[in-house]
Amino acid sequence: MKTVRAYLSALLIAALVFTSLPVAAAPSAPQSMELVSTQSVLAGDRASADRARINDILARADVQDQLLKQGVNLDDVEARVAALSDAEAQQMAEQLEQLPAGAGVIGALFAVFIILLVTDILGLTDVYPFTR
Repeated sequence: MKTVRAYLSALLIAALVFTSLPVAAAPSAPQSMELVSTQSVLAGDRASADRARINDILARADVQDQLLKQGVNLDDVEARVAALSDAEAQQMAEQLEQLPAGAGVIGALFAVFIILLVTDILGLTDVYPFTR
């Protein structure tokens, strides 16, 4: 019995060594040990934030209605936004932020009110009864 156990244990040890050698000897992919700069991480975060801002604006119903009225396919718009480079996405997000979004209407109404008020005070128009 002892001889069978000795042969069996030797056989199991040999099998274990031979089956583990290919795993240990297999070439592993080289790991990148480069340092990641803060600027590169922030640039990646900014690019994803710019794309998210563009997608938020394009997801609005009124924007999609206008795109459809102009004959633009919404799937093409999403594909083009995804294909933008980081610099292009940043430039587009900045342009979208600078566009007037209804603020021009309030400013125009206020300007018309002031012009009519001044002309009413000067007696050129008769719009507001409280100026007499």
